[in-house]
Amino acid sequence: MLIILAFIILFHLAAAILLFVATIYNAWWVVKAGDNVIYTDLWYSCNTTCYPVENSHTAEAAYLQAIQATMILATILCCVSFFVFILQLFRLQQGERFIFTAIIQLLASLCVMIAASIYTAQNTSFHVASLRQGSYSSSYILAWISFPMTLVSGLMYLVLRKRK
Repeated sequence: MLIILAFIILFHLAAAILLFVATIYNAWWVVKAGDNVIYTDLWYSCNTTCYPVENSHTAEAAYLQAIQATMILATILCCVSFFVFILQLFRLQQGERFIFTAIIQLLASLCVMIAASIYTAQNTSFHVASLRQGSYSSSYILAWISFPMTLVSGLMYLVLRKRK
């Protein structure tokens, strides 16, 4: 039982780390123009210096704002579900399930899926014209990888019972 518990904790922490990196690191979109490479994330576009995404505060960038909000919410929910799991580990009676932890983790998974799906469908609508001819980069891929990890983690909590 201790080995299974350690595996679940490590799996959850790996998913949380992936969410943090995908949310913070500036590589959702990459544009190569000759020797110049521009990386764009949810907040900034960077080559040698970083500058905010143009018109990110306007109504035209509503999709971008939705992506920002859901990725932040997913990261927060993943961290909260880990702390709730630790609390439930010591508070639950023997034989009970970690339902509350599972619900929070499944909500984090849903938020990641929503953010990555919106970015996939609408990435050209909030990029300026010079950045539209790019490709997806590492943070985008990490966001999609963190989706099944948080989903599986939430499902593991649904199945998991507290044993001695």
